[in-house]
Amino acid sequence: MPGLKVTSAEMVARARARISEISAGEATGLVGDPEVVFVDLRDLRERQRLGFIPGAFHCPRGMLEFWVDPESRYFKDVFGQQKRFVFYCASGWRSALSVAVLDDMGFPAEHIREGFTGWVEQGGPVAFPEPRAAR
Repeated sequence: MPGLKVTSAEMVARARARISEISAGEATGLVGDPEVVFVDLRDLRERQRLGFIPGAFHCPRGMLEFWVDPESRYFKDVFGQQKRFVFYCASGWRSALSVAVLDDMGFPAEHIREGFTGWVEQGGPVAFPEPRAAR
């Protein structure tokens, strides 16, 4: 197998050098701000198992570019709002790459540097999905 030209760690470092990051501690102070939309990029199973930031909008990483693009048939209205968008994943790697892509698209966003792990460590509130009714 040929060697990679760029490792994932290098990609994250490059992204972090050019995007807007906020600390988990700063992010916890934004809870309840009606002008802030937290966006959870994690897999649905991560959200179910570990919880999420209360009120966070779930956007699977694989759909991000399509959901923010108003010309895409998959566009989600939440991304058409004039709000502050703060993205997060588990450790800040996926969200750093995501925000770099959004920056390339011209969509203003930032991410939580330490991810949801840092959020929890800072004592940020955590919500869990409602249990599904048995069928």
